[in-house]
Amino acid sequence: MADTITLMPYDEALERFEPVLGLEVHVELGTASKMFCGCPTTFGAPPNTQVCPVCLGLPGSLPVANQKAIESTIRIGLALNCSIASWCRFARKNYFYPDMPKNYQISQYDEPLCSDGYLDVEVEGRTFRIGIERVHLEEDTGKSTHVGGSGRIHGADYSVVDYNRAGIPLVEIVTKPIPDADRLAPEVARAYVAELRELMRALGVSDVRMEQGSLRCDVNVSLKPRGAAEWGTRTETKNLNSLRSVERAVRGEIERQAAILASGGRVIQETRHFHEDTGQTTPGRSKEQAEDYRYFPEPDLLPIAPDPEWVARLKAELPELPSVRRKRLQQEWGCSDLDMAAMRNADAIDLVEATVAAGAPPADARKWWMGELARRANEQGVALADLPITPAQVARVTELVASGALNDKLARQVLEGVLAGEGEPDEVVEKRGLRVVSDEGELLALIDKVIAENAEVAEKVRGGKIAAVGALVGGVMKASRGKADAARARQLILERLGVQG
Repeated sequence: MADTITLMPYDEALERFEPVLGLEVHVELGTASKMFCGCPTTFGAPPNTQVCPVCLGLPGSLPVANQKAIESTIRIGLALNCSIASWCRFARKNYFYPDMPKNYQISQYDEPLCSDGYLDVEVEGRTFRIGIERVHLEEDTGKSTHVGGSGRIHGADYSVVDYNRAGIPLVEIVTKPIPDADRLAPEVARAYVAELRELMRALGVSDVRMEQGSLRCDVNVSLKPRGAAEWGTRTETKNLNSLRSVERAVRGEIERQAAILASGGRVIQETRHFHEDTGQTTPGRSKEQAEDYRYFPEPDLLPIAPDPEWVARLKAELPELPSVRRKRLQQEWGCSDLDMAAMRNADAIDLVEATVAAGAPPADARKWWMGELARRANEQGVALADLPITPAQVARVTELVASGALNDKLARQVLEGVLAGEGEPDEVVEKRGLRVVSDEGELLALIDKVIAENAEVAEKVRGGKIAAVGALVGGVMKASRGKADAARARQLILERLGVQG
């Protein structure tokens, strides 16, 4: 059922109300096997081929905890400045849904593995410290697909369930309320999820591919009249799978709730579905409270009691954190804040760094990834990292340009050939005959031909209109199919015409 209320413009909503945010991010861990059984976790396998009695919840089956998943969760907690529990245990979270094969989820309730941390994010020159309430470990659910209608359960012709995802280790990272984001609430939410995603990547605990569901975000939003002490009723927008969706969902909920409150209505505590096409949300279900899940300790699993020495070793082995790394790379590469922000937004920092490591100057590596390759990725609707080209290949193209073997126009054609599967850059150069015309005699012959065909332009240049030489250079480039060195061609043309450049 869609809402019929007219939204309040964002600026007006923020003049009258203050937003309070809460973010719950679910991260599928990149372990080889599931949380409580030995089934594989390969994404995209045929439906219901990676299942067993344990993850299907068949009678008599018993779970065994995945040590690697516990280790990864502790590493996440340490990177988020959390306290690590000396003793905790799993609990059963009881609720019925078709993608829950046991009709309960093994999770953690009042005894999370990690708690009371923080993550700093920067938005428009301000640093926001986002408090982390808890980081706990659980198992993921299966995946329901509703066929027909809008793709939601209401109005669908039928539904099917794939249990391959059921039982995959899932970390839930829950923030404390964020009351101070104010007008920047949408941007703060986006920045937090982006920073968290980079952190998970740096730790190597997940591929955090939001489009595949390995990182999903639930956004809680409430409003209170400006100056009021009591927070408003919150809603929870579920399963946002892109940074843009996170930002749009926060903005849309602020506009929706403000309109309700301004008209004297009441915000209902419920889950909401986000719609990519409109940027708005529609009702899901009324939000259960903790007691509705009837939590109780999981009787089939032993408590977790991490050895303090093990935790200390994991802390000592943490990699360089993303914020520290970005500052270091920015200094090493000599790029501006805007350049670094653009690379970060395009998920290009890793690619540029690898290209520099392969021998390319930082400016050249950034130029090709953020220029020609970003354009091609946008055209194809894929991530930069999914383009069929490696940093080493991009570095080789920059080397060929620096040596004079290619100019930028020819380099773009080489990249095109590599992307098309025609081989390594040098192979593409040879197959397509793309080397710059470096033979002086061949270049002079082209110049003489162009001068002869453009006598009037040549006379203008001889008469002192040096700017007109550009037309002759263009003619040489056209005659050479872009293979001539334009700067050298200009120099030789002026010499041929007896003009000082």
